[in-house]
Parts: sequence; C-alpha cells; structure tokens
Amino acid sequence: MTKSELINVVASKTETTKKNAEAAVNAMLEAVTDALVNGEKVSLVGFGTFEVRDRKEKQVINPQTKKKMIAPASKAPAFKAGQALKNAVNK
Repeated sequence: MTKSELINVVASKTETTKKNAEAAVNAMLEAVTDALVNGEKVSLVGFGTFEVRDRKEKQVINPQTKKKMIAPASKAPAFKAGQALKNAVNK
C-alpha cells in the first residue's frame, strides 16, 4: 500500500475528503517522526511500538573492492508489532 492508497482508505473510512485525510496522515507521520527524533518511543496499543535503536560501530567488507572498513555507529528507527497486529496477520 502506498501513501496515496492509505490516504484514500482513510478518506473512505472516515467519510471525509481526501484533502482532510491527507492532512491527518501527514500529521500522524510527522508526529511519529518528531517523537523518534527527540528520542521518544511511540506506542500505539494493539498496533505496535516505534523506537530508535543504536547500532554499534562494526567492521564490514566492501563488496566491490573486498576491502575491510569500519561502519560508523548510527541510529535506526525500528518497529515492534503489537499482539493484536500479530494476531490479525496470522488469521
């Protein structure tokens, strides 16, 4: 599902315009992004949890040159599905 398809579904389920649905979807995505940037977790009960995880510095191999190099430490967004979502997917 693409973002535009999601907007269409939200518009039809909430019986609102696509413009209002797009504003709602964009606001939700922006709120989740802002929370993650600020180091906060976002928990949507029954759906899942978004969080930022730290990745340690590690040694990797460049596949083109076969040379060993160091991948620097970084942060990565992560999602852990909630039980209700897992159950819905496994039906």
